[in-house]
Amino acid sequence: MPPPPLLCAIAAVSADGFISKGTGVPWDLEADRQHFRRATQGKWLLLGRRTFDEMQGWFTDHHPLVLTRSRDFQPSVGQAVATVAEALKTAERHCATELWVCGGAATYAEAWPQVQRAIITQVADELGDGLPFPPISGEEWTLLDRHSLPRHTAAEPVAEVITYQRISHSSIFNVSAAQD
Repeated sequence: MPPPPLLCAIAAVSADGFISKGTGVPWDLEADRQHFRRATQGKWLLLGRRTFDEMQGWFTDHHPLVLTRSRDFQPSVGQAVATVAEALKTAERHCATELWVCGGAATYAEAWPQVQRAIITQVADELGDGLPFPPISGEEWTLLDRHSLPRHTAAEPVAEVITYQRISHSSIFNVSAAQD
């Protein structure tokens, strides 16, 4: 049996921690769209139903799993799942190496305790309020990479892509044990 897929999250987040004011992504960042497509190309995606509906037309080579409580919902592409655990099992059965959480806020919140890698487009703009993204604590996460996104127009906000890896408690234990 193959190992379970790595649960990853990808999101654009405002400087004050929000992903949206309620619907859609509040920024039009060409470089971020390209980044999202590259990162998730051919991958299994976990999305809430509203995010799935907003992203119709994006799923050219993706395998979307729609997190929904509605037992009757049948997505036009992909399949419905009731829990994050079910999504992971479905991706594992299909030998997926990664499952990417793509939103919305409730889906991020439900999956967050199990997410092992997060790729965040940190947008310099503040939204003031809206749908929050889970906080990233330096005690639980380590920064792997950080780079600026190119701006295609002067109207685009400054943004950078930051990759985090969750600090595994077992790897901390192993490092401590190796030092003794």
